[in-house]
Order: sequence, then C-alpha cells, then structure tokens
Amino acid sequence: MYSSSAPKRIVSIRYLAMMAIQLLIIRSVSSMNQTNAYLNHKCSDIEGKYKPKSPYEQNLNFLITDMSKDNFIRGFAYAYHGDDPNTIYILLQCRGDSYGSKCGSCLSTAISELRKRCPMNKAGIVWFDQCLLKISPTAFFEKIDDKNKFYMYSTKKVTDPASFNAKTKALLTELTAKATRRSDKLLLYETGEVKLVKMNLYGMVQCTRDLWFTVC
Repeated sequence: MYSSSAPKRIVSIRYLAMMAIQLLIIRSVSSMNQTNAYLNHKCSDIEGKYKPKSPYEQNLNFLITDMSKDNFIRGFAYAYHGDDPNTIYILLQCRGDSYGSKCGSCLSTAISELRKRCPMNKAGIVWFDQCLLKISPTAFFEKIDDKNKFYMYSTKKVTDPASFNAKTKALLTELTAKATRRSDKLLLYETGEVKLVKMNLYGMVQCTRDLWFTVC
C-alpha cells in the first residue's frame, strides 16, 4: 500500500518522532527555510538487521522508489509494503513550510543518511531541519511516538527566566490550539511569535499528519 497527502483516514520535535508536538525556537521566521542541516538520528536494534538482497531490503527499496515519485504537495507521505515477517512501514514528514520539491529533496537526503548511520537496521529514524524519516517492520501509523525524541537548546541566558517561560508557554498554547483546529487543510502545523523585551520569540508546533487533529 502507498499513501501520500491523502492517507487512509485523512491525516500529521525538533522533532518528536511520530509525533506529538514539534517546537522550534529560532532567531527569525525568515531563517526557517534556509538550511536543511542534519539534527539527529536513532537506530533501533530491537528489530534486528536485514541482509543484503533480502525480501526486507527489496520491500524497502520498492517503497523508497515509489515514494520518490510523489509530488509532496502537502509535505507528507507514508506507506507500507510486503507480508510478514518482511513488511516494512515508512513515514516522511516535512516541516510545514517545506513541501513539493523541497520535501522530495529532503527525502533523498534522509534516506541516504539513514542508510549510512543505521546500516541494515530494520528500524530507525533520522531528523533534519526540514523533515524526518522513519522506517520500521512494526506498524506505527496513527500512534504518538513518545520514545524517539531529543532536545536542542541554546546556552545563552535570558535576563528574566520567569517572564520568558511564561511567554513561551503562552505562545505554544496558542499555536497548539491553532494547529489542531479542524480545517480543510489539516496541516497540523502553525508558527507564531511574541515580543520580548529586546527580541522576538519564535515558535513552531507540528504533528505528523497520520494523526487525527484531535489526537495531535
């Protein structure tokens, strides 16, 4: 089976993997789409490894080839292929402002890096600035993944931590409400900013679009 922008049931930190809320605090909104830096990866050893030219690898290659043909108009795709014990599930989620060719390019980068960093692993996940890619022999669609996660933070200090934390919480609460508001697009994505004393605080939240907006 293959599904892209219109999954079975319509379907969405740095990046929780699959995914609850994505939070990104950056210097400016305009800087969000300038790079596609590698962020992190996680190889899962529980599912074991596949052998070269095995049915599992063949199913993986089939999905990658098929998914690469997508136009990624909504910056998202998931699919599964094969029969047990060689079924493979794959999900690509691009950042809400990275779709079309930019998302397709991120897919190519993510596949290459995941194979390099998790060679022959049946399960793994890799995060980039503009997308995340996850593969697994176990079904994970429409489920929040609270195990695959990591954190990035700045070493710079704020002058008023209490005010900063309060405004951050308020911003994220507002963005979450907007991102999960039912709409025709169902992007499950929102950005915003709030004025601090000497600078602006920018935030972004996003769920993977295999999730219902109520779950997100």
